[in-house]
Amino acid sequence: MSSNPVAETVASLMPRAKEELTELVAFRSVADFDQFPKSESEGAARWVADALTAEGFQDVALLDTPDGTQSVYGHLPGPAGAKTVLLYAHYDVQPPLDEAAWTTPPFELTERDGRWYGRGAADCKGGLIMHLLALRALKANGGIPVGVKVIAEGSEEMGTGGLERYAEAHPELLAADTIVIGDAGNFRAGLPTVTSTLRGMTLVRVRIDTLAGNLHSGQFGGAAPDALAALIRVLDSLRAEDGATTVEGLSGDAAWEGLEHGEEQFRQDAKVLDGVELIGSGTVADRIWARPAVTVIGIDCPPVVGATPSVQASARALVSLRVPPGVDAGEATKLLQAHLEAHTPWGARVNTEQIGEGQAFRADTGSPAYQAMAAAMAVAYPGQEMQYAGQGGSIPLCNTLAALYPRAEILLIGLSEPEAQIHAVNESVSPDELERLSVTEALFLRNYAAS
Repeated sequence: MSSNPVAETVASLMPRAKEELTELVAFRSVADFDQFPKSESEGAARWVADALTAEGFQDVALLDTPDGTQSVYGHLPGPAGAKTVLLYAHYDVQPPLDEAAWTTPPFELTERDGRWYGRGAADCKGGLIMHLLALRALKANGGIPVGVKVIAEGSEEMGTGGLERYAEAHPELLAADTIVIGDAGNFRAGLPTVTSTLRGMTLVRVRIDTLAGNLHSGQFGGAAPDALAALIRVLDSLRAEDGATTVEGLSGDAAWEGLEHGEEQFRQDAKVLDGVELIGSGTVADRIWARPAVTVIGIDCPPVVGATPSVQASARALVSLRVPPGVDAGEATKLLQAHLEAHTPWGARVNTEQIGEGQAFRADTGSPAYQAMAAAMAVAYPGQEMQYAGQGGSIPLCNTLAALYPRAEILLIGLSEPEAQIHAVNESVSPDELERLSVTEALFLRNYAAS
């Protein structure tokens, strides 16, 4: 990175950043309180609140949101007449999955091969540290030229919508001229990228019942309708022969215009096993950024260990459907539910229930904030131009903020480049990316104030 005072300050702060991220990762802040203690999330929220207070933020508050979690808010007023920028991240994390599969404990930040490993290191506790680094660098080099609001969400990974509903009930709270969502990532490490689109999502639970109770498979199997077999048929109907998503009534042929994702690079990023084909058709970018994608993310059925020779009376699954910009998530939900019900065989009883939803998002990339970001990235990543990419994931708050503040510009950056392996075992963050993106954000705030 070319030498400049902001970059030098961020570099000097990196040891402190590692210590703070170590403290924050140690909280098992999964917002599923049936699996993880609520006290862990509350501890992480207090850590964030204390950090904002230490930086001079005013009105620091733990906001009790309608889904039973807490979001953390703080406001740092800027010079008279200055613009206001809202910085977003979330402190809740995905469950660690199989903790035994981690090379090092998921809630202990561990340095290995030039990366820092731990659940939430990139998604999105590292995003909170990025915001703090950027603000500290500006304070050490002439001051922060804009007003800053920070909001740290406590249930983003669960998709339960607590912060969205809180913001709708308190529309003045998060009002800003520009919003920086620190929950995305570069297309690859070292390539500065803003995320210009997000797919929306819906979560639907489907349950199938066929019998009053389980039956002996030897005595009744072959005639008694098996609920698990029925569920498997229903779930299989959601995919074509090539694996493409096929929800009746939902278009799946849109094309992506912009940065492309080569198949070989994608295979490496996704760690696809040798000989295993990718699914769907069209370019990879078409498939992951511009088209719907269904995923069965959970099934309730007997585990292999301890299974008995039984015909199953009931079975259920949780189905995630990602929907691209231009498709209403509510309408997609209705189509998905209708499809599941229509493809349930043998007259089995079927019940579908939506348990989460978020709309897709498309940014206005021609705005002054994007110009300020492009200039900042050119300094933090010498010799590289800012790229535009989509993201297959969802950040439901983006659409809520866009609706509440239609004049605000929204940018998405962050630490979740492919090597980070967010949501998987051995999630990690690149300290080089953390350093460069902190410089980027600091320079962006300075550029934006002058625009």
